[in-house]
Order: sequence, then structure tokens, then C-alpha cells
Amino acid sequence: MGYGTEKLMEEKVFKDPVHRYVHVRDRVIWDLVGTKEFQRLRRIKQLGTTYLTFHGAEHSRFSHSLGVYEIIRRIIDDVFKGRPEWNEEERLVSLCAGLLHDLGHGPFSHSFEKVFDLDHEEFTQKIILGDTEVNAVLMKVGADFPKKVAEVIAKTYSNKQVVSLISSQIDADRMDYLQRDAYYTGVSYGHFDMERILRVMRPREDQVVIKQSGMHAVEDYIMSRYQMYWQVYFHPVSRSAEVILTKILHRAKHLHEKYYSFKQHPIHFYSLFEDETTLEDYLKLDESIILYYFQMWQEEEDSILSDLCRRFMNRNLFQYVEFDPAKEYKKMAELSLLFKKAGIDPDYYLVVDSSSDLPYDFYRPGEEEERLPIQLLMKNNEIRELSRESAIVDAISGKRRTDHKLYFPADFLSDYTSKKNVKKQIQALLDR
Repeated sequence: MGYGTEKLMEEKVFKDPVHRYVHVRDRVIWDLVGTKEFQRLRRIKQLGTTYLTFHGAEHSRFSHSLGVYEIIRRIIDDVFKGRPEWNEEERLVSLCAGLLHDLGHGPFSHSFEKVFDLDHEEFTQKIILGDTEVNAVLMKVGADFPKKVAEVIAKTYSNKQVVSLISSQIDADRMDYLQRDAYYTGVSYGHFDMERILRVMRPREDQVVIKQSGMHAVEDYIMSRYQMYWQVYFHPVSRSAEVILTKILHRAKHLHEKYYSFKQHPIHFYSLFEDETTLEDYLKLDESIILYYFQMWQEEEDSILSDLCRRFMNRNLFQYVEFDPAKEYKKMAELSLLFKKAGIDPDYYLVVDSSSDLPYDFYRPGEEEERLPIQLLMKNNEIRELSRESAIVDAISGKRRTDHKLYFPADFLSDYTSKKNVKKQIQALLDR
């Protein structure tokens, strides 16, 4: 018996609020969970700054990754097993890719990536292929096994069936985070009938399809996703916190470039500031490190950095108004000028933030972020794209919704009493 097929003497389980239990019998999976790179995910929140809006949203990438693994395990072991269209030899690479798919996320994830021009999927692959404990475990399966797992993450793996389990418009990743995020935020939007969807999934060449009888469960899933994005993920208060977080990092980088003398030197950020981030540097970063600096930077002499850090740590967030960049670009220029007159730096205190989502799309070859559609397996064995059969999905297919907000510190406007005339002009523009 090789390491890749070795089973634990006794099944291990993780108690989970979403799936009740996460079952582990494979030695490889158990060993991967125990690596320091995977344990680091306990210190990365799944929803970034959302805990400042929904106080229960403290769950981690660690619990989400276990959830994705469990969904894939159930699909493979309970639904696909024994079906001629499924190659059982792909089981372990699918499980490992599901477990490790978020391994490269940094602190506060997407906000962090934008500031420092990073890609968590690239770092996931570097961790899998680099000098890490994760790589050492995967190498015990076979010399080419880490490469296979990394290819699934990169969506370049030869078996597209496996890729679609982890990355498609109805995959294990989305099915877990919708339910998990709904549970921890306390909302009802993200709930759908996953049990039904799992029962009607079928392996086909190059992807996973859904039996026609499960179409309504998939419609419910897509609408749940749509509601979660607009009610939770794009919540304007969470976005306000992200704006401040982003501006703190931008300010710290700017001060470093100007040779500012920090009271608390940002040693963990130096490689990021210099665009020379190594894998070793990256793995030292988690949210406890970031919050430590924010806590200490409240005492910095730079008034912008200290103010922004106080705002983030004490949840004194920016206010917002609706904003249409196409129609109101002149207003933005006027506001910037008035902010400067009031002694408020518009680069840090006047911010337009945009959120955009495409709830479902059919296949658009050659376009950026190509999306494989959800395919239905009809009773006559024909394959039909979902929106051709569902009027609900057809109504939203290919329709991108975008929302723009203008963020600013309302308390600053009331504090600048010596600039009353300017303050009135700013308020008039904001109210217009």
C-alpha cells in the first residue's frame, strides 16, 4: 500500500456547523491539515472586514477549506463512485485541491491583494510547489503529485471534470462559502438545497452536469448567491471598512517611500513595499500581524496614518452617498478642491468604491474570466445550457450589476469649524 492510498486506523471527524461533520480517512488529508501552512488559515478571516458589519462573521479560511474538501469528498465517494464517466484515480488530487484551494490567501484577502498587486492563487501554487510542509506531504504521494494539485488550482489540469468541482459556476467552493457565510452572518439569503444538488450531479466528459430534475434547486442556488453578494459581500458598511484598510496600507507604503521614521517600524511590510515578497515573507503574514501594526500605528506622528488606524480599530468608519461616476465626475473634482481647502487630503478621505457582480453567464469564448456554463442533463441524454431551460436564469444571464458609493469622513466635516463656509459647500455638493 502506497502513501497515497493509506488510510487512518480510525476515521477522524471535525465538528462543523454547516456540514455537521467533516470526515477524514485518508492519511494524506490528515497530514495536510496538520501542516503549518494550512494551520495559518485559522488566522485569516473568510470575510475580511465583514465582521465590522455582521459581528458573527469571525470564521476563517481554515473552516471554509475543510468545508470545500467535505463537499468534494461527498460528491466523489457518494455520487460519482462506480460511475464509468468518473476515473477513481482522480479522487486524491480532487480532495487535495479542494482542501488547499485557498492556501495562498493573505490577511484581509482581496483588499490586501489590490494594494500590493498580489494574486492569492499564484501564492497557493507557490506553497504547493515550494519548500513547504505542504509540498513535503504531497511529494510522498508521488514526485509529480504537487504539480497535479497546482494545475487544478490554476485551472490547467488535463481533466476538466476535476477542475469544475473546484472552479465553475456551481462548484464546491461556492456551495460551501454561501452556506457558511450565511450561517455566521446570521442572514437567510445564502441557504439553498445542497443535498438535492449533490444528488443530481453527474460526471461527464470535461465537466460536471446537473440532471434536469434538479434544475429548480440550481435556480435557488443562483438566486441565493445573487442575494448574498448584494446583501452581505457588497454591504456598504463593510466596503467602508475596506476603504479605510486599503488607505492605511497605501499611506504606510507612501511614508516608507518618503523615508518617514516610524515609531513602530513595519518590518513585516518591507518586502511588500519593495515589491520583493518571497514565499517565506508572505507566510509570516496573517491578520494578527496586520492588526498589531494598526494598533501601534494609532500613536504615529503622521496624522493621516494614526487617524485611519484609529478609525479602523475603533470602527469609526466613513459615511457614504450614492455616486454615478459617469454623470458626477465634475462633482468629484469640486469636492476634491473643497476638501483641500478644508485641510482634508482627498487622496485618503474622499474615495469612490465600486462593486460589480455577474450572477450567471453563459460561455463567452476568448473573453476575460471565461465562465463554463451550468449544463443540464436532459431525460433524452441531451446536454442543454441552463439558461435555455430556465426562465429565471435566462432573465439574469450575462447581466452585470454595478454599484458605486462615495465615501468620506462625516465627522471631519463637522470638526472643521474654522472652515464653515467650505464645510457648507462640501455638504451642499454631497447632498446634490
